[in-house]
Amino acid sequence: MSPGADSSAVRDEDAFDVDAVAAYLDRGPIAGVRQFRGGASNLTYLLQYAAGQPDLVLRRPPVGAKARGAHDMGREHDVQAALAPVFPQVPAMVAHCTDETVIGSEFYVMGCVDGVIPRQDFGFPVTPEQADNLCDRALDTLVALHGVDVAAVPALAALGKGDGYVARQVGGWTKRFADARTDDTGDWSDVLTWLDEHQPRDVAQRMIHNDFRLDNLVLDPDTLGVRAVLDWEMATVGDPLMDLGGALAYWVEAGDDEVFQLFRRQPSTTPGMWTRERLVETYLERSGLALPAPGWLFYEVFGLFRLAVIAQQIWYRYVHRQTTNEAYAVFGPAVGYLESRCRTLLAGQR
Repeated sequence: MSPGADSSAVRDEDAFDVDAVAAYLDRGPIAGVRQFRGGASNLTYLLQYAAGQPDLVLRRPPVGAKARGAHDMGREHDVQAALAPVFPQVPAMVAHCTDETVIGSEFYVMGCVDGVIPRQDFGFPVTPEQADNLCDRALDTLVALHGVDVAAVPALAALGKGDGYVARQVGGWTKRFADARTDDTGDWSDVLTWLDEHQPRDVAQRMIHNDFRLDNLVLDPDTLGVRAVLDWEMATVGDPLMDLGGALAYWVEAGDDEVFQLFRRQPSTTPGMWTRERLVETYLERSGLALPAPGWLFYEVFGLFRLAVIAQQIWYRYVHRQTTNEAYAVFGPAVGYLESRCRTLLAGQR
């Protein structure tokens, strides 16, 4: 399936100098540019070339103010380049441009992996057996990533900061949330206090993706096997259960309430898809890891809080008119809902 099927015309505010990119890459003229759907964080484009020349994909940061350390194109490029020999499900890196005069920002270019990216729905018939198989293969992919021997790859080992990953994440995301507050941000103090007081120890130091979702996978359209994992912006060495918790914050089940259904960005409600509980249980079986006290609740609540911070950062950009994309108008109410969902989960455990 052509990757162009998952793209649309470039939004005006996200346009860039195509001729300048063509000159930089020195591969001949670019015949057309399409913008991939999604891209609430970094922006992703399909660079289309004439017949006989393979298409490429360009990634660059959004316009407007950015959180310190976020949207690091060089880091994202280098992580994938280092992973390629030990984890083949990454696109091939083509170029990394640090000269911001070319298009107004740093960017990198990678090979285009043919396949289907599952968004809210597959767009084609999928049987329950195929959905079950996809969950199995996607989970195996995550377990394989967490099984990479980072010590054998210096560039990956350098990402690690040692024990204390959970504590650094709680502190870091709490600060990001404070920095992105707007006048309508709710009072998260009880949730933040609980997270601070119930931090488990790190269970391991592994290579983690930090945004592992079905809509960040390129699938074989016939077998639904995983051809590539995309969007490595937040990849690092850290606690694998934190990675799983972040992934399942996006996993909406058929039985979830109507508001949470609006959060669905992947076809996780398709008949045959696994529940969050089954994904956690199977992951623990295959990875050999054990849950520390206080069990899965911490990872679930933290995953939802982290999702709320990501939404709040985007909402901050929208409120301050750093983006005019009206799709972001719902992010403020989304933060409020996630606050309520965290509080409901905690109330059920007290």
